[in-house]
Amino acid sequence: MSVQASHSTQPVPPKKRQKSVTASKRHGVAPWLVLGAVMFTVLAWLFPLWMAVVNAFKTPQDFLNSGSLSLPKSLDFSSITKFWTDVDFNRKLFNSIQVSFWVALFGVILSFLTAYAIGIGRVKGRNVVLGLFMVAFTIPQEALIYPLYKMAKILNLYDSIWSVIIIFSVLQSAFGTYMLSSVLSEFPGEILEAAEIDGAGSFRIMWNVVLPIVRPTMMVLATFFFIWTWNEFLIPLVMLPSNDSQTVALSMAITTGQYTSDPTTRAAAALVGLLPSLGFFLVFQRTLMRGVTLGAVK
Repeated sequence: MSVQASHSTQPVPPKKRQKSVTASKRHGVAPWLVLGAVMFTVLAWLFPLWMAVVNAFKTPQDFLNSGSLSLPKSLDFSSITKFWTDVDFNRKLFNSIQVSFWVALFGVILSFLTAYAIGIGRVKGRNVVLGLFMVAFTIPQEALIYPLYKMAKILNLYDSIWSVIIIFSVLQSAFGTYMLSSVLSEFPGEILEAAEIDGAGSFRIMWNVVLPIVRPTMMVLATFFFIWTWNEFLIPLVMLPSNDSQTVALSMAITTGQYTSDPTTRAAAALVGLLPSLGFFLVFQRTLMRGVTLGAVK
């Protein structure tokens, strides 16, 4: 006991103590700078949401008297009710859920099949194909809108939500293919060889071997595709002119006219339109984090 006590109370050499103090000083500022940058980004992202929440529950008179930054004097749901009934929000919500769900499903399926052919199938010219996919998801929608409009007219899909579903499924699968192919290109060949030795065919290898491993990454893609499609505006604006086929993003534009503006109704529209996608993200955040950490093939 005395030996252990004397050993534990030995003084730290001055050189080691100086090095530890110097290291703590050298690394002590950077974490605080990173934390400050993160906090600033979070506050900048939350500020528009806070503005929507504060002003959505104000009366127009309260907004004029107290401004946009003050808290409401009382909770008033008239702006939310007015927006909900004026735009037939139940219909818009159903349309957005349909479009986002089918785009997430079809986009992930297309991404997996094409990425499997590139990453596992090792098709000829796969680098060229990947380059084309990279170009595809960098082209602005403004450059594609007229050809897509003409194709929808020719195929009698104009003013149908299926035109938007098909378009976004293909567009989103470009990014999904690029992401999944980078994962599948590093897939262990020993696992594939073992499955072939056991007599598994190409479809069984894809379904029972490859798919379970990349499923977390596919869930991440599905979450991204759902949220991205929910917030799309330009292509639905052109492809869905009638009120019955429009989405939530389009309904928020009805609050501002050429000569009229209702700030409280606009805030209510922003809040009501944001909550479904925010709720979807919060529900699937655990799946999203698991996909980010477990999606890579070791």
